[in-house]
Amino acid sequence: MEKQGFTTTLTVDQSPEEVFAAINNVRGWWSGEIEGHTDKLGSEFSYRYRDIHRSRQKVTELISAKRIVWHVTDADLGSFKNVREWIGTDIVFEMARVGGKTELRFTHVGLVPAFECYGDCSGAWGALVGTNLRNLITTGKNQSDLFA
Repeated sequence: MEKQGFTTTLTVDQSPEEVFAAINNVRGWWSGEIEGHTDKLGSEFSYRYRDIHRSRQKVTELISAKRIVWHVTDADLGSFKNVREWIGTDIVFEMARVGGKTELRFTHVGLVPAFECYGDCSGAWGALVGTNLRNLITTGKNQSDLFA
């Protein structure tokens, strides 16, 4: 049985290798402060956006051009009653070549509608993956470069 979570999919012309590289360039598509390595198996990195969101992820899978998994080890979702809802969830990126294009399937396993933050968090992931990450993949430009 597949674990439940928020999922979104996008398709791009770039290769799975290019998609994989863009995902691992987290600073290129997330706004906020990032500390640590985001592209090494076993490494941990933290993310902070103002006083709204703080989380710590551990890279638990890193299969070139196929799959990336981050396990959330700590979180503080400052604007919600249950600020620790994300702890123990997994953020999964899966890439595959489909009909001459690359399909990226993003799933935040454990982010379910019962979570208080589901509406806001799924909307934020939709924008981060569907807009920011897509732009980085298709243009090669970091998010900050697009608005400079």
